[in-house]
Amino acid sequence: MRVNINLFTLLFVFFAIADAGYIIWSLIDSNGTHVEWVGAVGIGLSAVLSFFLQFYLRLARRAQGGILPEDRLDATIDDGEAEQGHFSPWSWWPFVLGVGLALMFLGLAVGVWISIIGGPIVLVALVGWQFEYYRGNFAR
Repeated sequence: MRVNINLFTLLFVFFAIADAGYIIWSLIDSNGTHVEWVGAVGIGLSAVLSFFLQFYLRLARRAQGGILPEDRLDATIDDGEAEQGHFSPWSWWPFVLGVGLALMFLGLAVGVWISIIGGPIVLVALVGWQFEYYRGNFAR
């Protein structure tokens, strides 16, 4: 994880310098009249994203006690093997949620009325997925 932290820190520094260079170059190109904001904001947001990622990884590393199996030279494959979570292979709710979200994003491109149809589907899918273990054959 240390390598990932260093990588995203390096990317943050690179994008910050590239953004400053882009703004300066844009001002020189336009004789100091205006900045080309689309590229400047895009490169700046890449720097912000890299900073957020390295910050999160740094916090996660500190919370996990520092050294992960991936960072040790004497680690085996079984050292990194852990429970990844609980997943329902028979559940249809992720598919329904994906359809609802696809309709909502399609509505942003085509028309708001499609998002109005997709919104309730997303809400029903989230509630259904959350409570699928509280009813039917799989109730606990």
